[in-house]
Amino acid sequence: MDFALFFELHHDLPRQAPGSDALTAQALGIAAATGLLPHAPAILDAGCGPGRSALLLARETGGRVAAIDLHRPFLDELAARAASEGLADRIQPLAADMAAPPFPPGSFDLIWSEGAIYSIGFGAGLRVWRPLLKPAGLVVVTECAWLTDSPPAEALEFWTEAYPAMTTVEGNRRLAEEAGYRVIDAFTLPREAWWNEYYAPLEARIAAFRRRHAEDGAWAEVLDGSQREIDLHRHHGDSYGYVFLILARS
Repeated sequence: MDFALFFELHHDLPRQAPGSDALTAQALGIAAATGLLPHAPAILDAGCGPGRSALLLARETGGRVAAIDLHRPFLDELAARAASEGLADRIQPLAADMAAPPFPPGSFDLIWSEGAIYSIGFGAGLRVWRPLLKPAGLVVVTECAWLTDSPPAEALEFWTEAYPAMTTVEGNRRLAEEAGYRVIDAFTLPREAWWNEYYAPLEARIAAFRRRHAEDGAWAEVLDGSQREIDLHRHHGDSYGYVFLILARS
């Protein structure tokens, strides 16, 4: 796949992964209810994309957010949005690899990541991030997981190719515990979290780009792959989903 075309397809969509501001706020509320977050916490948003979560975290907590991603246009978009919302002094967009964040140990009260940890592996990412937490630090993360022990063949074939390490919710709980965390809570994103601000806008853009790039084979590969993913969730989305996990360093 041509990733330049992939990023062009996804540019300026409402979201870059399943979710919603309401679900981000719900997970933040669970984290806050632990009593482990201080006033104005130090936060790392790992794989922040254009920063939808980072903006909410800065607004709701009064803290400072280091937002890291490797795609510079996402960071530029976040910087512009932070400035427009009066949050530029509390959000630091930084081009950095979330597999090797450039921060000293004990830097953060909270590490947040939505729809991104799969790129470095769930267990591996949690192990890398743990030293960055303060002793009472929290990680809040979404991870795609099987919601059944017997997934449909079509879904199993797709995800075995796309994300062979994907496991069940209980499997991710075990991986978190093995990486040195205590699982405080977990909840599955509802089906509408995939559609309202992610797949529905993306599907409309796919249709528009097919008309615009009708004779382009490279574009056809990108558009066909994205449509296949959407169609899979339309037919089998009850067998897998994103799960929010709220974890405390143990």
